[in-house]
Parts: sequence; structure tokens; C-alpha cells
Amino acid sequence: MHYTKRTFLLEVIAIIIALIFLIPFYFVIVNSLKSFSEILVNSAALPKEVLFSNYVKVWQIINFPKAFFNSFIITVLSNIGLVVISSMAAWKMVRTPGKFSKILFIMFVSAMVIPFQAVMIPLVKWGGMIGIMNSIPGIVIMYFGFGVPLSLFLYHGFIKTVPIEIEESARIDGCSQFRVFWNIVFPLLKPITVTVVILNTLWIWNDYLLPLLVLQDPNLRTIPLATSSFFAQYTKQWDMGLAALVLGITPVIIFFLFLQKHIIKGIAAGSIK
Repeated sequence: MHYTKRTFLLEVIAIIIALIFLIPFYFVIVNSLKSFSEILVNSAALPKEVLFSNYVKVWQIINFPKAFFNSFIITVLSNIGLVVISSMAAWKMVRTPGKFSKILFIMFVSAMVIPFQAVMIPLVKWGGMIGIMNSIPGIVIMYFGFGVPLSLFLYHGFIKTVPIEIEESARIDGCSQFRVFWNIVFPLLKPITVTVVILNTLWIWNDYLLPLLVLQDPNLRTIPLATSSFFAQYTKQWDMGLAALVLGITPVIIFFLFLQKHIIKGIAAGSIK
């Protein structure tokens, strides 16, 4: 393949677009290293004096290790449950076609268009009645309810590409339904599982409204809730808030870098299928 002027032009355009997308990261990182007064004077300039002390103060003020632990536990448990529930439910619907499965699938897909604001008041009311408010298990259960529709939809489409002959061969060899799914089918779902985990991690890790409604105990605050404490009605501590924001997004960036090769493999596998 020859390197043409068209290829060069496309590369230049791609680099320019990438730089445009990186501009918000520049503002966040640069201003997190400035004093509050310097941010107000010129937010686009490089810091005259690099203040790593902003990060030290934020670490202590919001008790970052505790907030990180809460966000981590909620995200991990929610992802595990969503993957298990959605993959099994989608597989059962695909492999048992019929009117009931079709209606059930339509109901799950329809749930995706219901805005959270329409159900948050009944959610808080019923959550209080059954005693799952202000607890990590409670908010994880709620994330199951809100996350299953999209995850199931993604699994449902991918499972249709898995040859049913593989499962029939396993059943002939004496595998139970449980073993057929976990030993045969689920490993083939790795590409879409990575996609589901990425989407749900982004959503749950950055979610603000549901934790705000459910987690009233300061010891249960997630990173978004802890970060919001720097942006009150009459005071906005941009230096502290931006430093907290950098600390909050760093684990997600590391997560993406760690899964980068799996993401590429998933895209390749999906295109082949």
C-alpha cells in the first residue's frame, strides 16, 4: 500500500480532531495545578507555579481513599451482577424463541427509553420502604435494575451470532444447561462482555444523581459526590475541584489502558462475526 497525499491528509485531520478532544483534559490538568486566583486571571495559561499541594489537600479534605473504595466496590459489584444476569437472560431468550420471549425482550428494550427523573421519586419511596436506602448493597441492586436493559440488549444481539450447533454438541456429550452456558457459550461472549463492562463502568463510576439520592451517609460518598462538595451554591473552589476531578478520572483512564488490547480484539472479533 502506497503512502498517498490522501492518506497524509486524513492523518492530519485525525490528529487535529484528537487534539480538539484533548483540549478539555488540558484545561482540567493545567488548572488543577494552579492557585484559585491564577485560574481566575488566565485559565488557559500554563501555571506560573506548579501546586501539587492541591492534590494533597483534596486527598485529605474528601478522604479520597474512602471515596475511591466506595466507587470501586459499587462499580465492581454492579458490573459482575449485570454481566451475569444480562448474559444468562439474553441467552435464554435467544435459545427459547416464542411469543413470551419476544414480549419480555420488548419490555426490557422499552425500559431504556424511560428517563431516570420519571422514576426517581417512586424509587426513593420504595427503597425506603424495603430498607435498601443508604447502603452499598441497596444502590448495587438499583444499578442492576437500571443497567440490565441495555446490557441484555447488547448480549441478545451478539448471542444470535453464536452457532447453536456448538451447544447441541455439548448437550450430546452430556453437559447440563448450566455447563453449556458457562463452559461453552460465555467464553465466546468475551468481546461483548468487554463492551458491556466498559459502558457500565463509565456510567456507574461517573454517576452522580442516583448516589446523591440513595447514599446519605458521608462515609458512603462516591468520588462524584465527594468532588461536588467543592462546588457549593455560593462558593466554587476550582483549584480543589479540578484536582479532585483529576484524581477521579485517573482510575478510569488506567482501566481503559489496561483493557485496550481487549477492546481492539473485541472490535476485530465482532467484525469477523
